[in-house]
Amino acid sequence: MPLSNAQTNLPSDTPDLSLIVPMYNEEESCQRFFETVVPVLTSLTEKYEIICINDGSRDDTFAVLQTCRAANDRIKLINLSRNFGKEAALTAGLDMARGKAVIPIDADLQDPPELIVDMHKAWQEGAQVVLARRIDRSSDTIFKRLSARYFYSLFTKLSKPGIPADVGDFRLMDRVVVEAMKKLPERSRFMIGLFAWVGYRQVTIDYVRPERAAGETSFNFTKLWNFALDGIFSFSAIPLKIWSYFGVGVSILSVIYMSYLIMQTIITGVDVPGYASTLSVILFFNGIMMLSLGAIGEYVARIFVEVKQRPLYLINELEGFDQTVASEPQPSPRQSVG
Repeated sequence: MPLSNAQTNLPSDTPDLSLIVPMYNEEESCQRFFETVVPVLTSLTEKYEIICINDGSRDDTFAVLQTCRAANDRIKLINLSRNFGKEAALTAGLDMARGKAVIPIDADLQDPPELIVDMHKAWQEGAQVVLARRIDRSSDTIFKRLSARYFYSLFTKLSKPGIPADVGDFRLMDRVVVEAMKKLPERSRFMIGLFAWVGYRQVTIDYVRPERAAGETSFNFTKLWNFALDGIFSFSAIPLKIWSYFGVGVSILSVIYMSYLIMQTIITGVDVPGYASTLSVILFFNGIMMLSLGAIGEYVARIFVEVKQRPLYLINELEGFDQTVASEPQPSPRQSVG
């Protein structure tokens, strides 16, 4: 494939492929993950790295990762100081990855490593982003399937650019795309939206999503709800603007209703309004005001997070990286190494 500008001046020891693997309480999945993914990578190249980010796991995930690294020095470890969330862990991996192509992947093997072969081929043929699209989500619960379908539809209608349906973090990105991602400084990060925002030449590969290989997902209803809110409020101003249009509509209806009351009073005399109808109107508009204040609050909360300029994540330990990287006090505006 033709080299991008981001690849022309890379050092000779630059890996061909970098895998980014965020991990949270994946003690049971680690060994099986490496047993599955390493043969796939070695079939493509000997120059690869697997960057595992331990996102404040409460089990022995990091200890298991250290054992796996002792058997394969291409495994590199980032141990965050606490749980910062998957989006921050992904960002840490992107910041530290050196490969000509970078692939975020989950450790639960629901993103089949075998698909990396097809993704690598599409990349060599000129694609800068290779998306993996789930065409069968029967392994997910009914609630998760329905919520994902409606969320993708709503997000696409509210934001530009939209995000491709049923495409998660699992994708291959050329070095130039990774460098573009590293220029995005926001703290409230919705990675799927950011991946779509940077653009570049894309192709899509379909696959059937299997069951988790081990362990249980850490995503519950609350996390999925907050994930959806982050996506919508980070990429669309419509929830903020819609109340202006609603106010105009209510004003027009109010003028019409006021004209009706005036005409009715002139024709039939003074009319005493009912208690129930008055209370209903008051409660309705109070509810509308609370909704509008809630939407404003969501944006203000994100402004509050951004202006504090805190690091997106803190690194407690690094294993397998160059000493020059590990010793820098603040390698990027989004991170800090302790």
